[in-house]
Amino acid sequence: MTEQKQFCTFYLDNHMFGVKVEQVQEVFRYQAMTKVPLAPPEVRGLINLRGQIITALDLRRRLGMEVRSEDKLPMNVVVRTEDGVVSLLVDEIGDVLEVSEDVHERPPETVPEGVRKLVLGVYKLEGKLLLILDSEKAVDVGHAVA
Repeated sequence: MTEQKQFCTFYLDNHMFGVKVEQVQEVFRYQAMTKVPLAPPEVRGLINLRGQIITALDLRRRLGMEVRSEDKLPMNVVVRTEDGVVSLLVDEIGDVLEVSEDVHERPPETVPEGVRKLVLGVYKLEGKLLLILDSEKAVDVGHAVA
């Protein structure tokens, strides 16, 4: 029997991404944030989540995608990393998916290099690819990916 893994999924520019369920603290709608002067462009601001101050990263910018239109508010996927809790700003929240290890592959060459550096692999699902985000690398804005 092949091993099953669970991923919390979300969308960016019509691409489906996932992070391991055990890394996700919570997901929620847009929340106002405080801008951080002189922060890298990926850092959109700080969020106060029930007294806990969390850095919010714009995952579109981190992955080198087009900037989200101003009329669309992002959603938050709060992940636990070695350096603490971080909110990833995404376009839309998906479902929790359970996938079989036997459909796991390396990211295809068609995935842009900047994205490929932050993706652990892909799962081929019916009609789409699930790109598994390396949340540790994604939140490390000190290292460029492009």
